[in-house]
Amino acid sequence: MSNPVTVIAEPGTSFIDVTREFDAPLEAVYRAYVDPELVVKWLGPRELSIRDLEYDVRPGGIWRFVHADDAGNEFEFYGVFHSVAADRITRTFEFGGVPGHVILESIVFEEVAPGRTRVSTRSAFQAVEDRDGMLASGMERGQTEGFERLDELLAG
Repeated sequence: MSNPVTVIAEPGTSFIDVTREFDAPLEAVYRAYVDPELVVKWLGPRELSIRDLEYDVRPGGIWRFVHADDAGNEFEFYGVFHSVAADRITRTFEFGGVPGHVILESIVFEEVAPGRTRVSTRSAFQAVEDRDGMLASGMERGQTEGFERLDELLAG
C-alpha cells in the first residue's frame, strides 16, 4: 500500500495544501521533480501520457507539457519557475483550458527520516472559485495516481 495523500482545502480560502511522504531519499525524490526524463514517467494520472515537454528548471525558466489520452484528447499545462533550491521549488501553474487563472505553487522537500522524504505543496489560487474548480476537476485522483507512479519509479 502506498503512503496516503493529504489534501487540505479549508472552506473560503484560496489554497490547496497537498502532503505526501515517499520511502526514498530526499535527493532521489527531488531529482524526480526536476529531471525531465523522470517527470514524464510519473506526473499525472495513469491513463495520460506526457508529450511536448519543455522543462527548464531554473529561476525564470519555463515549463510546459501536454497530457494526452488514447482517444486523442489533449490537456496543456505551463508555467514559470521562480525559485529553485534543493529543498523548495516555487513556480506558477496554468491549465491551457482555462488561461489567465495563474496558480502559485510552493513545493517543499523535507527529509523526515533516513530514506524517507515528505513533499508538501501549497497552491495559491487567485480566487476561491478557481480553487474549487481545481478540486472539482479530479485533481486529487490525478495527484494520487501520479504519486503512486512516482513510488514505482523510485523503487526501480
